[in-house]
Amino acid sequence: MNTDTEDLVLKFVEGDHAAFAELVRRFEKKVYGVAYRMMGNHLDADDVTQEAFIRIYKNRKSIKSASFFSCLLMKIATNYAIDLIRKKKNRFVAIDDESTASQALKAQLIDKSLGPDESIENTELMGHIREAVESLPPRQRMAIILHDIEGYSKVEIADIMECPQATVRSNLHIARIKVKKWLIKNKP
Repeated sequence: MNTDTEDLVLKFVEGDHAAFAELVRRFEKKVYGVAYRMMGNHLDADDVTQEAFIRIYKNRKSIKSASFFSCLLMKIATNYAIDLIRKKKNRFVAIDDESTASQALKAQLIDKSLGPDESIENTELMGHIREAVESLPPRQRMAIILHDIEGYSKVEIADIMECPQATVRSNLHIARIKVKKWLIKNKP
């Protein structure tokens, strides 16, 4: 975390609203990205993102250091996402299809250097991988998204999930096996 962000966090803890607005601007895309990958749709991802910032604002006095801010924010967002997933466990959660996905998301899924056939195959594969990840239990889903997609270390994930690193490694291992089995079983 750079010193500018550290200064913003310190001002935010002291009650500076402008500092909070700037922190929201800097972190909202990252929080939204994790929320979208966990929830599988834009509406719930927006809800998780908004709730994460509301909760961190309410609990700003518990921020012990500037470096703790990012971890606490992700912990709040992922825990709230897990709560929503559990509440919706018996309900169908809509997954945005390719026709409603944003152009930015499509661009991330398709490598422009590929030919039309390869692009279609790549898009289909990304859709299958997304479905496989969404089929995982919440904590395994969180571990694989935070590590393999968002690039967090196992140490950071253990802190976010409030569990030992061994649990993170176990969740990652099991999640990868389940994704692989799901992809083999649901091969197009």
